[in-house]
Amino acid sequence: MKKLCCALLSLLPLTAFAYPIEVEKSLNGAEVSYDVQEVAPNIGAIFLVNQGQSAARCSAVFRNGPEAPRTRKVLLQSGEKANLNVRFTRDILRLRIRLECGLE
Repeated sequence: MKKLCCALLSLLPLTAFAYPIEVEKSLNGAEVSYDVQEVAPNIGAIFLVNQGQSAARCSAVFRNGPEAPRTRKVLLQSGEKANLNVRFTRDILRLRIRLECGLE
């Protein structure tokens, strides 16, 4: 039984996926906070929260190696939250996100 448990525990690191995520932000006066998420080996996401008193328009450009960049846009009212995600055809090796926000 102990050998079976040890064998199962040794397989855990093989099933985990992790890739580096770099965020280049330009908030332009908007009070937006963000958190990046690893959803799956080929899906990346960024979670946005508008903490300011006015609406903010945000655009996120996701890049994964040689694939074409994917853009997601959202208009966040005061206190609103949004999750922007993208699925790539290949597994993500390093995800680069350019986040641009501005006051509406």
